[in-house]
Amino acid sequence: MQRIEQHASFDGSQEVWSHDSATLGCTMNFGVYLPPQAKQGPCPVLYWLSGLTCTEQNFITKAGAQQYAAEHGIVVIAPDTSPRGENVADDEAYDLGQGAGFYLNATREPWAKHYRMYDYVTRELPALVAEHFPVTDARSIFGHSMGGHGALVIALKNPGMFRSVSAFAPIVAPTRVPWGEKAFSAYLGDNREAWKAWDACELVAQAGEKLPLRIDQGEADPFLAEQLRPQWLEDACARAGHPCDVRLRPGHDHSYYFIASYMGEHFAHHAAALKD
Repeated sequence: MQRIEQHASFDGSQEVWSHDSATLGCTMNFGVYLPPQAKQGPCPVLYWLSGLTCTEQNFITKAGAQQYAAEHGIVVIAPDTSPRGENVADDEAYDLGQGAGFYLNATREPWAKHYRMYDYVTRELPALVAEHFPVTDARSIFGHSMGGHGALVIALKNPGMFRSVSAFAPIVAPTRVPWGEKAFSAYLGDNREAWKAWDACELVAQAGEKLPLRIDQGEADPFLAEQLRPQWLEDACARAGHPCDVRLRPGHDHSYYFIASYMGEHFAHHAAALKD
């Protein structure tokens, strides 16, 4: 593992590390913010999952997360969104292939060899973080858009792994919207029943833990009506008796201007759970 970036930030250190991933079969980068409290001892850790077209850079440079991580004493991990490299399958479209891993384990060729972001985020990356950085076993997860989908699905599929979960403008029902239908057809094949294992609206009905779902959604988001549909998750949670807090934000779109506006609230949400 190699550190390829290091920047002083709010008395802590924003870093980017590179390593050879056995799970994905390629070299992967991930961002790490170490708050000043990490100099004194282990801190809880918060994982961020980014959206379509993003790398680890979008979040660490645009979200304004470092000041809140420093305030609350939280290590923040921000992985890339997919496997990368010349030998990794790709597509010319922005919403499939590299930059669009959808945080699942692909079963269909040519994607199955490398596209195992679910295993990477839930197994390999946490083990790597625990080995190399001063973190406790208290962890939470959040994300944006495709990464919001990933955060919700990963939390729902792994009861007890996370203390809290939240999302900005998540794809809550990928089995029923164009982004998800395209990606799932490619990565998983034509069996729509198999898709349900990667859909938050389907998973809440059988969740082994009723971890509250916190969501912020911009009302001026151009993808709201066609791709996101947070009301579907609200309805699914109501049927399952699963706590769900969806906050609609007037005037906000899908961008990091929106994310940065409410980043402090999400850190407060996670800090309360991580320090409980």
